[in-house]
Amino acid sequence: MSEHGPDGAPRDAEQATPDLRAPGRRRAHPRTGPRPGSRPGARTGPRTGSRPGSRTGSRTGGTLAFVESPVQLLNVLEWAHAEAERSAGAAVDLTIVVLSPLDPMSRGQLRRVAQLARDEGHSVRWEEARGGASAPVKTIGALTADLRRARRVVIGDPFSRYVQLLLTITRARDLVVVDDGTATMEFIAQLARGERLVRWHRRGGRPSPRDLVFAPFARAAVRRLTPAGGTRVEVFSSMPVNETPDGVRLTPNTFAWTRARFGPPRLTKGADLVGTSLVETGVVDPARYLSAVADLARTHNATRYFAHRRESAEKLHELTARTGLEIVRPDLPLELIARRGPIGRTILSFPSTVVHTLPLALAGTEVEVAVCDIDPSWLTENASPRAEGFLSGVTGSARDVRRLPSAGSA
Repeated sequence: MSEHGPDGAPRDAEQATPDLRAPGRRRAHPRTGPRPGSRPGARTGPRTGSRPGSRTGSRTGGTLAFVESPVQLLNVLEWAHAEAERSAGAAVDLTIVVLSPLDPMSRGQLRRVAQLARDEGHSVRWEEARGGASAPVKTIGALTADLRRARRVVIGDPFSRYVQLLLTITRARDLVVVDDGTATMEFIAQLARGERLVRWHRRGGRPSPRDLVFAPFARAAVRRLTPAGGTRVEVFSSMPVNETPDGVRLTPNTFAWTRARFGPPRLTKGADLVGTSLVETGVVDPARYLSAVADLARTHNATRYFAHRRESAEKLHELTARTGLEIVRPDLPLELIARRGPIGRTILSFPSTVVHTLPLALAGTEVEVAVCDIDPSWLTENASPRAEGFLSGVTGSARDVRRLPSAGSA
């Protein structure tokens, strides 16, 4: 299920991708021609875009999607599935462009979800968008023609400067924003209020020189994401939304594709705990976090800890020594891991995206998702003033979960 060495680091994170539909079995079919399990009517030609740096664009002016994380790519697949259902089963002409990050865990997960996308008949193009100082210029130059041809553009992170810059190039009249986790809640609220886009965990204050240089592109991106002059904007989200910008179409993400392709999972007797990167982003104090994890594991008989892809090896080493939990580095987004199983009958989490997505992905199973609040005393002095309210809102708006009190003490 996961690939991790004794030090908690991913092992061969970018090795050849296994057949994700049948764990433990090798693909016997060739790289061209029909693939077992592919949808009727799906494209079954050569696996275009399977090599990093391949040049397979949206030649027909169809839909061009930009993703920078495994979760974004999963939600593009969910959107494409929902769009096909709305179109009476007609497959979406979709090219997915992966703007590859640098960290090995994200890259490994992206490659595995990209294989799922190819198995669905979608074209995937891998761009080493951060591979050196000249990489952004080369990447944008290589994508410009396809951007200008595309009729519809799908993005996963409207806060991304990369994506904001690409939005100033496209002429597409149809723009779709798919979930990038809880950040989508903040994006929709800021767009509705006409504010500049700022991630919730940033402390704020005066803009940096880099912010000032990029400000014209950021403002242009916000204008592109505001329905006007024939531009249609859709937000495809599993997150609760309180404010919807005028003219924006909100489509619920029910994780129908994930449920249709995987599971139901085999359930284990114990509980599993989901990690978070709140320590790494400077929001939560490390000692408070470790104490809370230890308390949750002891109280709920948890045996495994599914690490967030951004969690540091040092923190995970300390966590193992203190709690005895088995550290698992997932090779896929947790929604897919949980749906494939085996998974605990109880999944424990702090405020994060999964408290909204796992109940949807695991609908119809006996798995219970429980969320532990972040006590305000856990926040660091450098945490954004908005952190407490935002995290409380993530927990309070979660549906079909059990609320747990704050755990642990320093």
